[in-house]
Amino acid sequence: MTDDASTAALAAGMIISGFAFGLLYFATLKRAATLFASGGGWIGTLGLALGRIGAAVIFLWLAARLGAAALLAAFFGFLLARTLALRAVGRPD
Repeated sequence: MTDDASTAALAAGMIISGFAFGLLYFATLKRAATLFASGGGWIGTLGLALGRIGAAVIFLWLAARLGAAALLAAFFGFLLARTLALRAVGRPD
């Protein structure tokens, strides 16, 4: 019983963590796209992209170290943030 409760608590925490990370990820993506579209150069855009992708790799690696349930929950939270980000810019997902 405690294993089920701890797994559920871990999954809930990872959904929240994945959602928070996803919001940060997509805010950075928007910033990079705005920077590139405004003619801000490719170096800043490249730096933001590499940082964003590196952070995603580290986040998902840490989630995977906690187990499959944690990884799936983190990815689910990330996808929820993606849905919110797409609706915020007015595009259907």
